[in-house]
Amino acid sequence: MDELVKMVSQETGLPEAQARQAAEVVMKFLKEKLPAPIASQVDNFLENEGTADVAQDLLKKGMGLFNKK
Repeated sequence: MDELVKMVSQETGLPEAQARQAAEVVMKFLKEKLPAPIASQVDNFLENEGTADVAQDLLKKGMGLFNKK
């Protein structure tokens, strides 16, 4: 989760505390929307090494949704 928070902070310019809140909101949203077997793995996914690239890709895609006008 720390890598995701750092990434959110770098990409958005938010202070770390706000970036952590944003990441937690996104994680909660994902857990509510994903099928239960996948949702239960969200925390494990973020804590394992080697997920930073995938998380970064997801973050960039997600931020693209907010930047569209």
